[in-house]
Amino acid sequence: MKWFESPLGAYLLEHEYRYFDKVVANIFGYNAIQIGLPQFCFLRLNRMPLQFSVGLEKTQPALIATADFLPIQSNSIDLAIMPHTLEFSDNPHQILREVYRILIPEGHIVISGFNPLSLWGIFRYLKANRAEYPWNGNFIALLRLKDWLKLLDFETMGGQLCCYAPPFEQEKWRQRFRFMEAAGDRWWPIGGGVYFLHAIKHMHGMRVIKPGWKKNIDSKKRIVSVTQKLN
Repeated sequence: MKWFESPLGAYLLEHEYRYFDKVVANIFGYNAIQIGLPQFCFLRLNRMPLQFSVGLEKTQPALIATADFLPIQSNSIDLAIMPHTLEFSDNPHQILREVYRILIPEGHIVISGFNPLSLWGIFRYLKANRAEYPWNGNFIALLRLKDWLKLLDFETMGGQLCCYAPPFEQEKWRQRFRFMEAAGDRWWPIGGGVYFLHAIKHMHGMRVIKPGWKKNIDSKKRIVSVTQKLN
């Protein structure tokens, strides 16, 4: 995608790699999948033995499939990341349902998306020509996405916003507003142009079975104390 070769696209990629590198490095398991943008490896610091991406680009080493119907076994994936996948789909709900299906219980999902309640969202709204990436996407509000995940029994574990500066194509103009990056989290915490969300899949009817070591030890202590009293 040529847009990522532009100064603005490179600026976005820098923030994307920074967050995904930090989060996926500490998620363990066996199988990890990247859904969307297979030309960029956002799983590069993850240490799972099997990693692959899903997309429609035939030139990429990826599973060629659509994100809303994944040819993947249920309950088989430990980690799924979706870099800007939902806002460029006609059926984002179905994609989330598919990801829920393929994730193991307590599996992880990490999502990045464009924030409509930001300068990026305003720029998209005012832009006359929305035919090019990323302005041709349907930006999804962060609170709405959280509601969707909650309905599917995902528990939000963390997240972050970034790209507070206006989405100027010219580097010199973005540099003039660079101060907004440092001030954004403090003064405008929901105004980042891009958000990240990390959640874990839960399932109805499941409960964590804790080891019975303490219970067994307590039982043995009670038996010993009763024996001593009898003696």
